[in-house]
Amino acid sequence: MIKEGRVSVNGQRGELNTVVGSRDVVEVDGSRVAWQPLAYVLLNKPEGVVTTAYDPHGCPTVVDLVSHDVRVVPVGRLDVDTTGALLLTNDGELAHRLAHPRFGVPKVYEADIDGSPAPSALATLRQGVELNDGLTAPADVRVVRRGTRLTRLELTLHEGRKHQVKRMCEAVGNPVRRLHRTRYAGLDLQGLEPGEWRELTPEEVALLRGRG
Repeated sequence: MIKEGRVSVNGQRGELNTVVGSRDVVEVDGSRVAWQPLAYVLLNKPEGVVTTAYDPHGCPTVVDLVSHDVRVVPVGRLDVDTTGALLLTNDGELAHRLAHPRFGVPKVYEADIDGSPAPSALATLRQGVELNDGLTAPADVRVVRRGTRLTRLELTLHEGRKHQVKRMCEAVGNPVRRLHRTRYAGLDLQGLEPGEWRELTPEEVALLRGRG
């Protein structure tokens, strides 16, 4: 719409790099854009749902699952086969801060991996794994349940590279078979079944803002 010239800011044609402040007047097709109330939603993402607002292939999206009066979009991403805690909001400033690696927002994952990892593999996961895009930051790693064929780990990461947990475990020789994010930025999924969501409390929103 911006490229088509349908958006104006203070009566002037808007550009892709136009900065809009709180006192500016934005219009689309001649109609003034109204303020939206800020909304913050925690979703228990189920498997098979893509983390985007729209999928050109018609796959179900996380936005489809949240029937909120205000349009919210996901903060960060979870793979289509990864389940668990996902924050959605229309607060762009907060979303940017939470996604920025400088703030080290904790993300806690439960990973079922092949085999029984050696002590050296666990040490590498904790200290940092050399991937094709560089060394990962130190991570907290705890063995939840050990088996000869399958072991469950809890990993706490403070960065968010693409497919990071899967790539880390693959690199130490223990590929991931199931991945679930139990907590994001201190928010857990208590009381939420897969596909269910809830609004954050004012106290939870304040804590999130305090991270930035």
